[in-house]
Amino acid sequence: MGKIIDLRSDTVTMPTDEMREAIANARLGDDVFCEDPTVNQIEELAAKIMGKEAGLLVPSGTMGNLVSLLSHCARGTEVLLGDKSHTFYYEAGGISAFGGIHSRQLKNQLDGTINFNDIKSSIRIDNVHFPKTSAISLENTHNLCNGSPITVQYIKDVSDIIRANDIKMHIDGARIFNAAAALDVDVKELALYADSITFCLSKGLSAPVGSVVCGNEEFIYHARRNRKALGGGMRQAGIIAAAGIVSLNNMTSQIQEDHNNAKILMEGISQIDGLSIDINNIKSNILYFDIIEKRSKKLLSQTDGKNSYPFDIILDNIYFLETSPNRFRLVTHYGINAEDISEVLKILPTMMN
Repeated sequence: MGKIIDLRSDTVTMPTDEMREAIANARLGDDVFCEDPTVNQIEELAAKIMGKEAGLLVPSGTMGNLVSLLSHCARGTEVLLGDKSHTFYYEAGGISAFGGIHSRQLKNQLDGTINFNDIKSSIRIDNVHFPKTSAISLENTHNLCNGSPITVQYIKDVSDIIRANDIKMHIDGARIFNAAAALDVDVKELALYADSITFCLSKGLSAPVGSVVCGNEEFIYHARRNRKALGGGMRQAGIIAAAGIVSLNNMTSQIQEDHNNAKILMEGISQIDGLSIDINNIKSNILYFDIIEKRSKKLLSQTDGKNSYPFDIILDNIYFLETSPNRFRLVTHYGINAEDISEVLKILPTMMN
């Protein structure tokens, strides 16, 4: 077998040699005491990039979303979010389990947005029967909606709706740099109207671990306390931050290459008999396609008896995910090159053999 081509997620990226060197040589201190100089550096850098006052390094995007919503929402209040959002779908109900925050799921459109009228009608009036609407969470790019980027104008329009009702906006920007590349805008513009934003270092930016939350200084003060309460207060975390600094300085240009590879992959899949893909909905590095003919015995043997999605598909030396019956996800990322895409397009037709 040749090279493993792992398209399950952009979380499978490996750190660059420069990142490994930065990790080995990082200046360290105790971050819980705010004394790790490398952590302080990445927090300041991230805040500057996002146009915010301050930043906070956290172990994961899930914790970033959790500490953000815990900081915005008191127990017993409500957050509005999409019914396909990562926070609702894939974060173990953490906002409810740990924060006592009621989630109200609104329908995500195909492009990842939520209808303005749905947002307006879901804001609670001041009545003892109802939880107070404290925040709305948007996802950009939107994973389960074909990796769709959410535009600056849409975010501004949502902001205009919620400001009159004293509602905070959090953006789950795990792939916000993908959104910026897809829309050809400065990432700072996508963060402009948000009270908080979190982004992952360990996806398109290829660092081995970590996310950063950004907002104003008061918000970050509360977020830091919530991070500590959740067990996310790290000590010599500069070894994480060092790789992230390389990511922010050197890896954002990789994003466009990932998008270009996804487009080539999409165009190739559209030509394979038995597979179906919506070519109008591939906007970044995530694409979904469907089998419309009988699947191969090889795939049937892998999925026999399984009824919980998503799960891994291994087709020769290609790894990807089945997210629902006969629906599959591929994600391009650092480490996947043009030759790999060609190999994938040679092998995918065997899904029907």
